[in-house]
Amino acid sequence: MIEYGDGHLPRRRTIWVPRATGKGRYRKALSRLFKSKRALKGCDQVISIGAPLEIRAAPKSAQRIYITDTEVNHLAHKLARNKATDIIIPNHFREDLSGLLLQTKARIHRIEGLHGHVHLRPSLRPRVASSPPKILLRRLKGDGVHDDNEIKPITEDWLSSFEITLADEDEFSGDPWSLDRLIASMDGVITQSTTLASEAVLLGVPTLLVSNAQRGFLDFLGTNKLLIRNDFSAFKELLNQPEEPDSEWPDTRQQLTQIIENL
Repeated sequence: MIEYGDGHLPRRRTIWVPRATGKGRYRKALSRLFKSKRALKGCDQVISIGAPLEIRAAPKSAQRIYITDTEVNHLAHKLARNKATDIIIPNHFREDLSGLLLQTKARIHRIEGLHGHVHLRPSLRPRVASSPPKILLRRLKGDGVHDDNEIKPITEDWLSSFEITLADEDEFSGDPWSLDRLIASMDGVITQSTTLASEAVLLGVPTLLVSNAQRGFLDFLGTNKLLIRNDFSAFKELLNQPEEPDSEWPDTRQQLTQIIENL
């Protein structure tokens, strides 16, 4: 996405660092910390979206801004909370799920809306479903930090009556920059991913989230009839009688920009 990001991402110097997971994760974390420390030398402001090692690697004199919308990233929160000068979370962020994140000397800033409100745009979708309905299917690999306790299986029998487009983790072959348009063109989405579920709902697409996950943003979407959790029969009924998406679209991007600019 970075290599072919013209028109989507501004051209900036890019430093690649290892992801500190799996075998040798402590060695990878140490290597990343050193690389990030060199790359961030002299920076006055460091903005991290869920990346605590860069907060720790930032110069002590810099503003160190940690942004997250996922309460259950406890290890990341633990690493960031005492090094960040500012933490930005959404209004719906659940403190009861977030561990020790908010027990910090950092300034806490809150924004309205979801992650998807920053980079998506509201869209209208057809009221009448195709025959058979066109469904985007996204399954996760199951090796994530929280996946053991959250992932539920997607029953193959569910898929037999649909025209399926696959967007499985690490296997999506389409243009990643047009994934939002692909989602919006579908009659429905079946997914194990909480992030993709929230984005599909914001785009006005009936969505079946197959997961035990608990998130503040799922609570935020709880009153939206487009989101169905673990109930295939209810999802099939929703495909026949889709609801309109909520008309209110908070200006989350502007709120986020103002907070960062005013620090």
